[in-house]
Amino acid sequence: MTALSKTGLWEWHSDRGANLVDFGGWDMPLWYETGAVREHMAVIQSAGLFDTSHMSVVMVSGAGAFDLLQNAFTRNFANVRSGRFLYGAFLKENGCCLDDAVVGKVADGEYMVVVNSGMGGPLKAHLESMGMGLDICLEDLTGQVGKLDIQGPQSGRIIRKVLLEPDAVLKEMPYFSFKGHFKASERTAPVLLKDHTPVLLSRSGYTGEFGFELFVAPGKLNDVWYMINEAGEEYGLIPCGLAARDSLRAGAGLPLSHQDIGNWPFINHPWMFALPFNEAGAGFTKSFVGDCVLDLAKTADHTVMYAGYDPRKVALHDDQGEPSLVLDNNGREIGVVLTCVADMAVGRVNGRIVSVAGPDKPKDFKPKGLVCGFLKVKEPLETGRKVVLKDHRRSIDVEIVGDIRPDRTARKKLDTFLR
Repeated sequence: MTALSKTGLWEWHSDRGANLVDFGGWDMPLWYETGAVREHMAVIQSAGLFDTSHMSVVMVSGAGAFDLLQNAFTRNFANVRSGRFLYGAFLKENGCCLDDAVVGKVADGEYMVVVNSGMGGPLKAHLESMGMGLDICLEDLTGQVGKLDIQGPQSGRIIRKVLLEPDAVLKEMPYFSFKGHFKASERTAPVLLKDHTPVLLSRSGYTGEFGFELFVAPGKLNDVWYMINEAGEEYGLIPCGLAARDSLRAGAGLPLSHQDIGNWPFINHPWMFALPFNEAGAGFTKSFVGDCVLDLAKTADHTVMYAGYDPRKVALHDDQGEPSLVLDNNGREIGVVLTCVADMAVGRVNGRIVSVAGPDKPKDFKPKGLVCGFLKVKEPLETGRKVVLKDHRRSIDVEIVGDIRPDRTARKKLDTFLR
């Protein structure tokens, strides 16, 4: 049996009673003694800190870097400025997804690609095969970059406390922008923490809520983790595991690679913005590997979001690995369940989904949570349609929705959280 990889914070997680699990070949905390529900709610109401150093980073540089990524990635970099991230996907020739990713332009001819656990090597090989004849340099930095996510409404105040020059760094930092670098670089202005640790600081995350991602040298990971925990104590910050990350991202309508997107055409899903459609929506603004997905749209399955009426869930698979089913109101099988979690920060009021953080929630609103996630179905399902999810134990009624957790904060202006 291959030994699991460990981030530099593994001993900290273990010493504090984290429930550790195999996630993409890494031994990662699923939750701490606080429990996944409290961790989920902390991100909605105060702040949560995640160790995400299992993610892979691939650096793409050289005169041919732009041309390579224009061909390999679904998003169009033609007018992207330095210090901006784009979310999209790397597709295969058949239009199926190799992996989804966030790609940032560090400077002209230099890009940082953040992919999922275990995907650094496969992505590098994929780009190498496409970059023959181009002037490019590819570096797989898997395990060589420490990464932390601080998410929630108090995360701005906490980050302000640990930055050496907070006013300069946080000025004009919109959603999906970044500043600095995780190692000394003459091409980027440095962002330093109070102990002078260089950091790449990004206004992004995987929860749908306001927050930041920090990339640092692995030898500084523990120092930065302790620094942020100490700074966040007065604001209710708690460490969070992968279970809360999963329920938060699902409630925010964000996919999990190789589960909600995978070896099927990357089309007919809630993340169509990840494809470079032109203004008419009838074609793409560029050609790219896998752009045949546009021709497959009429025959490909559809991925849709759903929400239930209470927190009861179904399993994704039975003991034999068979997926749980989606049934229409006549009991006909029309698809399979991709994600099924409970967002405990929401509930229904007169049929409408309401968040505990929503400005229009009823007085004394106490959410009981709603099951939610994604389905892959054989036909398009309109918003409001009722279907049944069935596993080997139970059946539950759910509704197809266009959104799940309302009043999310990720895109709000930073100043809103620093007043």
